[in-house]
Amino acid sequence: MTDISIDDRILIIDFGSQVTQLIARRVREGGVYCEIHPFNKVTGESIREFNPKGVILSGGPASVTHDDTPRAPEELFETDLPVLGICYGQQTLCAQLGGEVSPGKHHEFGRAQLEVIDDCILFDGVWSKTDTDQVWMSHGDTVTKLPDGFRVVGKSGNAPFAAIADDARRYYAVQFHPEVVHTPRGAELLKNFVHRVCGCGGEWTMAHFRAEEIAKIRKQVGDKRVICGLSGGVDSSVAAVLIHEAIGDQLTCIYVDHGLMRLNESEQVVTVFRDHYNIPLIHRDASDLFLGKLAGVTDPEKKRKIIGGLFIDVFEEEAAKIGGADFLAQGTLYPDVIESVSFHGGPSVTIKSHHNVGGLPERMNMQLVEPLRELFKDEVRDLGRELGLPEILVGRHPFPGPGLAIRIPGEVTREAADILRQADAVYLDEIRKAGLYDEIWQAFAVLLPVKTVGVMGDSRTYDHVCALRAVTSTDGMTADSYPFDHSFLSACATRIINEVRGVNRVVYDCTSKPPGTIEWE
Repeated sequence: MTDISIDDRILIIDFGSQVTQLIARRVREGGVYCEIHPFNKVTGESIREFNPKGVILSGGPASVTHDDTPRAPEELFETDLPVLGICYGQQTLCAQLGGEVSPGKHHEFGRAQLEVIDDCILFDGVWSKTDTDQVWMSHGDTVTKLPDGFRVVGKSGNAPFAAIADDARRYYAVQFHPEVVHTPRGAELLKNFVHRVCGCGGEWTMAHFRAEEIAKIRKQVGDKRVICGLSGGVDSSVAAVLIHEAIGDQLTCIYVDHGLMRLNESEQVVTVFRDHYNIPLIHRDASDLFLGKLAGVTDPEKKRKIIGGLFIDVFEEEAAKIGGADFLAQGTLYPDVIESVSFHGGPSVTIKSHHNVGGLPERMNMQLVEPLRELFKDEVRDLGRELGLPEILVGRHPFPGPGLAIRIPGEVTREAADILRQADAVYLDEIRKAGLYDEIWQAFAVLLPVKTVGVMGDSRTYDHVCALRAVTSTDGMTADSYPFDHSFLSACATRIINEVRGVNRVVYDCTSKPPGTIEWE
């Protein structure tokens, strides 16, 4: 999958755990490159081709006690590579090496206490014999017999073999999840495996990635031309600056302005890319077109599809004017790549569709340049800083492709967008002044399709309700509402009502995800 040439790398074999990506993030935090490959795409040949220094077997939802459930490739155990099994990974490791796994009499979900009963290289500098510490469990089956060569180094109430070691073969396994924050010292265990057991250094940095990727872009593109759909968000912005550093004016960016950006955001995009970086940029103001097509539309999915379809039409129209481009640049990230090759992707319930340029390559017959496809979101931000992008852009909260359209439940009008833009700007200004912006994953205002009676001065008003939303999260998959002080929310409400004509009531959304989503539509 990758052209990364750095010698130290870890292979993560995925058995379908919802937190497998966290394993990769922890490994990369230690300066070691890693990739996640689904178990059914891993063979002895692919392991040799990837050439890892060690292998981690992830958790998963299946039961090893069933014959048709996932297994690690047998060729893995014919190599001399170190192996770390986590949860399901421990169970299949034991089962495949001659141990036994049985359905547990008592399931173990959530926090548990691990008793350290022997020393182990995984525990060096973390735990000592007789220590007890919190770990996070999530399993029904339990290892009941160890394979030859293994010893027990840790146990919990319902997992007598919660941590095991075969030092001769450098095989280690834990029933708990060291990758999650609920195992407070789990990241240190993973670091011990990667660095002490596998012998990896910590040379994989954004400076290294930058140099590698620039060389790769030049090799792929040659003297051809590239166009990039610039949204103003972090991903497309970092991709554009990196590609421009590699090939200069062979890159042209197209910024389709749908009229639904935040206050002054379009002007900022043009200033940064055209004036500061001197990147060839086409700015197409298509706000009349988008708002015209959205008139009278209230269904959120229809709004998304209208915006997504129009974006492709306008982008394609502008690209045709340029002519002669062979490559299309996209800000695809590693989580998107992982999902696209997932063995369990299958049909799923559509919560909401996503707006991107996914339909463009087929329609335009262009090859893709995706320089960020090996990075997680936080790594993209680090790369942006490495490239010198301003912090106001690199650290910006996520913003949906359809923009303010999905923060205006009901019909989207220019008047509603203008009111929301002003309210959102006041809210974010207050958050920045309070020094809270970087603590929050995403914060924004929503203009509700509801009007309420109010009193301003001696006059009766009948104006909009504005909802404020702020959440904390690590990956956007789950989220909690940010616990603002009531005085802060009162100050925000006062400013919005006083400064934004058309709003006379402000409320705060304290719903977590799940059951809610982060965005309102």
